[in-house]
Amino acid sequence: MSEEDNRFKDNENGTLTDTKYNLMWFKEDTYQLKGKWCTWKGASKFVEKMNEEKFAGFSDWRLPSSQECRNLYDHECKNMDFNDDIVHIDLKFPEGCGFTYWCAEDKGINAMAYNFYSDRAYTIRKTTSSESNMSCRPIRTAGPKVKKMGRVSNTGRSRRE
Repeated sequence: MSEEDNRFKDNENGTLTDTKYNLMWFKEDTYQLKGKWCTWKGASKFVEKMNEEKFAGFSDWRLPSSQECRNLYDHECKNMDFNDDIVHIDLKFPEGCGFTYWCAEDKGINAMAYNFYSDRAYTIRKTTSSESNMSCRPIRTAGPKVKKMGRVSNTGRSRRE
């Protein structure tokens, strides 16, 4: 088993720890947990509620940055979303997830979203309807920040950190 195979540790409490970046992710996204898509406001309220409830014993959950989502993207992983299409996230995350997640960056009427089909972050209106297949996978910092530079994917494509 390589280091990459052990990258995600299942904490047996609804979370996975990314040992490469010292981040803890919700194992399931909001679509899997609630059975419906969410708006920006809905994603923010969900994170707030999880902090109030101290999900998995923590009250510092947040939306991931677009860079944190990009670091989660793994072209070699072929997981399945809600529609049995390929999403490129580790297989330790359960199948049936959404493919586009709200990110933390926002400005005015727009916020960032990250697409796990295409490895692409983009700006979208916060008022995007909940039928637009938007989901949320909260994250928290689980250790010192890890800075890795010059990553090259298995496809040989240079990756920004």
